[in-house]
Amino acid sequence: MSSEITLLAALITGLLGSVHCVGMCGGIVGSLSLGIESKPDKSKFRIVTFIFLYNLGRLSSYVIAGLLIASLGESSSQLFNQNAQVIGSWLSGSFMVLLGLYIAGWWKILSVLESAGSYFWQYIQPLGNKLLPVKTHPHAFMLGALWGWLPCGMVYAMLAFSLSSQNTLQGGLIMLAFGLGTLPTLVLLGTTATELKRFFHHPIVRQLAGTLIILFGLYSLNGAYSHDHNHINHVETQR
Repeated sequence: MSSEITLLAALITGLLGSVHCVGMCGGIVGSLSLGIESKPDKSKFRIVTFIFLYNLGRLSSYVIAGLLIASLGESSSQLFNQNAQVIGSWLSGSFMVLLGLYIAGWWKILSVLESAGSYFWQYIQPLGNKLLPVKTHPHAFMLGALWGWLPCGMVYAMLAFSLSSQNTLQGGLIMLAFGLGTLPTLVLLGTTATELKRFFHHPIVRQLAGTLIILFGLYSLNGAYSHDHNHINHVETQR
């Protein structure tokens, strides 16, 4: 996929994947909002600004993770040349399909990765607990930055997408686009989103979102297959 289509796919995946965020992060957003040290005269303003900073910190963590994982892909492409690109394309497409199945509730295979990530999260979570209740804007940003490392199958799938880009900057942009896609829902969850939660919890909504993400994955896999097939034909032609 071209750079523009890749970023658009990441953004739309974030938007569609927000149905998963409701269940995964909805309670966390509520806890963060309740954890704000209240000042009656500025309570609503503080909640809005702090939730914005939570998410800014979260997106910063996503970008850092995307840069790191994509740099690994870029290094591997220099070592293995064409094979690394093909493997990365197959990997990202496969993870997108698994993500769609996961969000739709048809196959929870990505929960295995979340369980593995929980091992590291147990060391990060206590750091976040020390920042509650949130009293300052820097604390809100720091808490969001820690929150960005919460074990999440959706994030792991997008990191595989970043890995396949084999370009450090592109990997960071992919995670930024994905994070921006999740932003509207998570901001609303921290304010007045009771009806939104009910809507996203509906099985049909989750299955529709999952199906669309699966189609993105199949499109990516088709591109990987076509690239691989053309490469094989080119090699055979040169013999």
